[in-house]
Amino acid sequence: MNKILGLMAGMWLLPLAAQAEELGSVDTVFKFLGPDDKIVLEAFDDPKVDGVSCHMSRAKTGGIKGGLGLAEDPSNASIACRQTGPIEIREPIKDGDEVFTVKTSLVFKELHVVRFFDRKRNTLVYLVYSDRLIDGSPKNSISSVPIRPWDKPGS
Repeated sequence: MNKILGLMAGMWLLPLAAQAEELGSVDTVFKFLGPDDKIVLEAFDDPKVDGVSCHMSRAKTGGIKGGLGLAEDPSNASIACRQTGPIEIREPIKDGDEVFTVKTSLVFKELHVVRFFDRKRNTLVYLVYSDRLIDGSPKNSISSVPIRPWDKPGS
């Protein structure tokens, strides 16, 4: 029992990852049983950088397996990140820091968004890709956010 309580308490100490908000979806393949295959549109804010938001589209497998969470989603994803307010880097960031992750199969596959800082161009670069325990996918997408001053309304 103490081990379980310690594990639960330790979970509160883990760094917070971005949580995606589903904005909508479109069906791509009709399924007689279970949900249709679809493309899901999600939004999330960078957890370490105020003023940057990302929108991501990704494929989701439907059918009976998809409805039960047992299907493996395709590795197709696209990302667009933009400055949505004054940019403030709240914590030191390292190249390759994970910003967002979501499981795309029951056990072995995840979709990741990682951040890099192009110091020469003063730009944040976001990369979305998927991986598997054994082999990943070369399919990827990037988005760049130049760090610029943010004008306040009325100034």
